[in-house]
This record gives sequence, C-alpha cells and structure tokens, in this order.
Amino acid sequence: MKALLSGLLLAALAFLPGPTLAADAPVAGRDYVEIPGGQPWAARPGRIEVAELFGYSCPHCAHFEPMLKEWKGRQGRDVDLVPVPAVFGGYWDAWARAYFAASDLGVLARSHDAVFAAIHRNGELPRNPTAQELAAFYSRYGVDAERFRAALADPSVDARMRQAREFAVASGVDATPTLIVAGRYRVRGSSLEDSLRIAEWLVAHERQALKTGR
Repeated sequence: MKALLSGLLLAALAFLPGPTLAADAPVAGRDYVEIPGGQPWAARPGRIEVAELFGYSCPHCAHFEPMLKEWKGRQGRDVDLVPVPAVFGGYWDAWARAYFAASDLGVLARSHDAVFAAIHRNGELPRNPTAQELAAFYSRYGVDAERFRAALADPSVDARMRQAREFAVASGVDATPTLIVAGRYRVRGSSLEDSLRIAEWLVAHERQALKTGR
C-alpha cells in the first residue's frame, strides 16, 4: 500500500511545474528590448560584448560598479565588459570627455574607480567639474595638468563623444546604468541585480547563437 501511495505521489509531482530555464527566461519587451539594426560599441570576433552606458556623476552607476566587476568575474573569457560614458549634455559630457581623455593618456585603469570614489564617497570632485578641476585630479596619476586639459579638447575625444552619443541614441538609452548585450539587446531590469540576471541570460543566448552560426 505504501509503495502504491508513493508511486501515485511521484506521478502527481511529475505534473507540477518545476524551475526550468524556459520558465526563468527573460521576456522580450518586458525584461529587454531588441534593438533594430543594433551594433556593438567595439565588436571583436568571437566575443560577446556587454556595454554599460554609465555616468561618473550617477550614484546608481557608482553602486553598480563593484557589482559589475563581480559579475564579470563569473563570466566566460568570451565576454567583454565595456564601459561607454553617456553623452547626455551638460556635466554628463564633461565626465565623458574625462573618461576618453584618461583612456588616451593611459591612466584609465588606475583612475576609473577613483573617480567614482572622489564624487560619491570622498566629495573631492563636484558633479559638474571644470577642466581645471579635472586636470588637477588626474595629475595624481602622473599626467601633467596642462596635458590633460589639452587631451580634453583633442579632436579624437570629440570623435568618440559623437560616437558615444550616436550609440546611446541608436540603442534607445536615456538613463544610466544601462546594459547593452552584443549591440542587439537593451536590458530593462527591475533592479541592478535583475539587470545582471537578464544580461547573463542574454550572454548565454548569444553564445549559443555563435556556436550554431546564427
């Protein structure tokens, strides 16, 4: 009798919904948006790009930064996490210029986290900085202040500012932080944690598509 009941119970449980990949899959239009004709910011063959539209002055971006780094550490080597500064006008543009200038001068890896800390933790930098304030800050990383001011106005920085603005517009980005996966999907998470969950699913989706030669 006990064996019969156990068998019936197991049969009943077989019809109960369980946690499946399909059930947990993000929903297009709700969790992410497909970008018509979307292209990655800086495509590399065989790689899956996750671009983060961010702003140094954005407190949510500052909070997101360590979460993103931890998330990236769990991804495969085929995943590129690429910051793209938002060019929304006003002080957003000042910080975007600083990002690109620091990149050109080879100090971005050392200064990136420090900028977030200087604005949101230490109060060393205002959210709307002058070129002089930026140059003084970046001089801590071995860059002559006058050289940094010149880099801010360099035509190469102007070109990437236009590229960043066009990328944000083409991707439908109007807020930060926003993740763009493979240039094809704009993540719309209900929280920062949810955005990472959705991005991870989309990365796996893209990886499978690359294997099957989409």
